[in-house]
Amino acid sequence: MKILAHSYVCPDGTKLNGKLIFDTKAEENPFKAAYQQLGAEYPKFYKMDVLSKMAFIGTEILLPFFPEDADLENDLFLLFANTSSSQYTDNLFVDSYEKLNNPSPSLFVYTLPNIVTGELSIRNKWYGENCFFIEEQFKAENFTELAQIGFNKGNTLCLCGWVEAKTNGEQECFLFLLSPSNEDTHSATIELSTLIKQYRNE
Repeated sequence: MKILAHSYVCPDGTKLNGKLIFDTKAEENPFKAAYQQLGAEYPKFYKMDVLSKMAFIGTEILLPFFPEDADLENDLFLLFANTSSSQYTDNLFVDSYEKLNNPSPSLFVYTLPNIVTGELSIRNKWYGENCFFIEEQFKAENFTELAQIGFNKGNTLCLCGWVEAKTNGEQECFLFLLSPSNEDTHSATIELSTLIKQYRNE
């Protein structure tokens, strides 16, 4: 298994393969600022929840690393996870009807975490399998083991993501693109565990 590329998005900035490409530390709306620096033309971005916004930015900068000959419509599968599900948006929706007495349909749409993978699939016209798991913490071995199952079934690429938005303000999106290779799964697992610690400055 091989890691083709990786990205990391948080309020402080956006990084690609370990290098800072969008510095948003001083921005009032960091993800909007990152999107504008990205130069993408996708107005739906502004309606997305924070999970989808981070995943959108992180995916857009990874697209050049997707193999040109890959059948992305069918052979790519998405494997995402986090700890708090869609709790951040859930709370905003609850506030919309408890405090404002006006339930927001635009928020309700995002009260499921797998909407993230749905948004990415719509944007890129990906029709393969996708899963979103709720885990206690990031575990690289869960991603690599499940990705290997997909490769054994015939998939050629796996876009994985740990995308988190907690009510305490913690927000991050760690994406990585995996492909089958002669390299063992254990090496990729160790590398991913190291990468997220580096991104988090742990």
